[in-house]
Amino acid sequence: MIKIDKFSEHILRELKKDGRISNIDLADKVGLSPSACLRRVQELEKQGVIRGYRAILDNHKLGIGFSAFVTVGLSIHTKDSQRAFEQAITNSDEVLECHNVTGSFEYILRVETADLLAYKVFHTDVLGDLPQVATISTHVIMESAKDQNK
Repeated sequence: MIKIDKFSEHILRELKKDGRISNIDLADKVGLSPSACLRRVQELEKQGVIRGYRAILDNHKLGIGFSAFVTVGLSIHTKDSQRAFEQAITNSDEVLECHNVTGSFEYILRVETADLLAYKVFHTDVLGDLPQVATISTHVIMESAKDQNK
């Protein structure tokens, strides 16, 4: 585990809010000189604490109108079965997240499609065709009170 001091912690908080903040503005917010701030950011990147930067997109403007969490139970509980399922899901553009969890099912997926009809095609032609899948339960997202991806 990497030790994070108060300056680096503040840098990380600010970058989480705005990954495009200029180094000068970031340095000003955290109370460091621009050169010291840049060195810390570069060190956090080098250590792998900061793994990357990304854009947050407006799904509605992109024609994505359906979001759901999908729980998946596997019929076979072996490492090979899990690997095969994960590989198939990794190749699916509709799946934004795939989490192996404990409980009454093995996976929770976050899925986004254009609409309900497109989700039905994904449900039938992707999940329904995987031999490892025993159960599928869809939880449609109606509204998100908190979502760090928005």
